[in-house]
Amino acid sequence: MPRRSVAAPAVLDDIAGRIKLGTLRAGFVLGSQLLPARTLRHAEQLFITPFAGSRSRALAVQPEPTMRRGEIIIRGKRIATYSWGDPIRQPYVLLVHGWSSFGLRYLPWVTHLRALGYAVIAFDQPGHGLSSGRRCTLPDFVDTINELGRCHGPAALAIGHSMGAAALVLAQDQAWQAHRLILLAPAADMLAATERFFRRIRLGPHLRERFFAWHERHTGTHLRDLQMHRHLPALGRPGLVVHDLDDRDVPWEEGECYARHWPQSRLLTTQGLGHHHLVDAPEVIEAALAFLRGEEVGNRVVGSPLCQ
Repeated sequence: MPRRSVAAPAVLDDIAGRIKLGTLRAGFVLGSQLLPARTLRHAEQLFITPFAGSRSRALAVQPEPTMRRGEIIIRGKRIATYSWGDPIRQPYVLLVHGWSSFGLRYLPWVTHLRALGYAVIAFDQPGHGLSSGRRCTLPDFVDTINELGRCHGPAALAIGHSMGAAALVLAQDQAWQAHRLILLAPAADMLAATERFFRRIRLGPHLRERFFAWHERHTGTHLRDLQMHRHLPALGRPGLVVHDLDDRDVPWEEGECYARHWPQSRLLTTQGLGHHHLVDAPEVIEAALAFLRGEEVGNRVVGSPLCQ
């Protein structure tokens, strides 16, 4: 009986989620044919709107007493920041969360990083956590990182998850830099991610080129320019890539792509953690700390056709 009472809510949630997704897909299938312009606008807004759970989960976190809250304003949006230590006098670590996540998702890392003598800075991207705004894109992620970089200077280390990891790589092409990078389940190909989005919602194929054109107008960037293999060969700093074989959100092959095209990187493969548990898994944190201590972690990946 206890086992059934514990499992039942999860089963019900799964059924409810499937019904909601099925309804959404049916609407896009019909709308793509009957109301293409309206359906396309719906897809566009859905693509750049973080899940509401980002805010509720951020509000539920009980931060450590040594944490300081702050904020900066970027393009009229209030960006919530969290810091430990003194990033002016100490080398600092920048923590960059992924899509529909929040900065305090990294709390399990903070004590370990502080013990190594680092100050730590985390933040919520626009439309995420406690930051203002409702919409966000990968270029917005990059802009926020660079603005924080202008405030605090180069980072000794930056850690990013998923889309936040991709944004970190793109941010290195501009004024701000981190001396070392740790990328967790990094997204390598926004074109492929967009195709997965199309398949998930069942957007009609005849609307997809119009979607790409909208994205370029909205962000000033074509999705092909957000493919990481175009940027990684010039990334002249050491890094560790960690990716799980059971990742259902960002395939393991995308983490391997990073390691193949990033000359100074190594790839650590895990199994059984998936996309989200990877972020705070003790074994991942310990591997990252070993990397920071100069120990050999993961494998060097060499030789490959371009990952596209």
